[in-house]
Amino acid sequence: MKNVLVLLHDDPGQEARFQTALDITRALNGHLTCIDVAVAPIFVGDYADMGGTALLMADEQQRESANRTRMEARLRVEDVPYTWRDARGFLGQCVRDAAVMTDLIVLNRELDDILYPDMLELVGEVLVKTGRPIMAVPATTKRFDAFGSALLAWDGSPQSEAALRAAIPLLEHGRMVTILEIDDGSLKVPATEAATYLSRHGIKSMIRRHSSLIDLPSALILATAAELGVAYVVMGGFGHSRFVEATFGGVTRRMLKQCPVPIFLAH
Repeated sequence: MKNVLVLLHDDPGQEARFQTALDITRALNGHLTCIDVAVAPIFVGDYADMGGTALLMADEQQRESANRTRMEARLRVEDVPYTWRDARGFLGQCVRDAAVMTDLIVLNRELDDILYPDMLELVGEVLVKTGRPIMAVPATTKRFDAFGSALLAWDGSPQSEAALRAAIPLLEHGRMVTILEIDDGSLKVPATEAATYLSRHGIKSMIRRHSSLIDLPSALILATAAELGVAYVVMGGFGHSRFVEATFGGVTRRMLKQCPVPIFLAH
């Protein structure tokens, strides 16, 4: 996990994304790629027909040009090698295009202060369509503790296995991994196998077991993360179809809305 991609865009979540990406890249001795997107506005009707979209796009490009000036000045004094890319258009497509040859993408979980661009929707789109793991961070994140403890949400699914395997380079730096086994009665791969897998990478872990027949999986994950004071959560993302997740809520959506610590997601 040497190639880290971070979205830079002048919005309330940028600082959290930037600091997290710097901390992860530094801890992994990697390379940071910054993609600064001038986001295409979405308007319909007379305003768009009268050229309003073009005017708004020009304003957006001017803001992002100023954003690049500010952020590159900061990057030059950081102990991190980096590449800068500018893009314009729809956010999801721009991030997906930039994700080629990337090991990890740093985005936000849902942002409370903005409706567009929709960061929760962006995570889902990028995660499912690129197959790359994502670190989704709250806007309040000040730094990322790559050497802190982690919580692995485990249900034995292919998604949780993918998250475990993808997170190994980060987990190798942490003090401890707690595996939260969540069984809805269909668990096929027990947490003991995940712990064995981790041990072969020299990673210490402990197991907690809960039944999702008693509590919602998302409630169990949130409560355990708060109790243990972990630095981040590792979990599979969108284990059911995204239509089902969007319609009925789903573990992934609730975590992206409420989790107070960064979430490492794989699909």
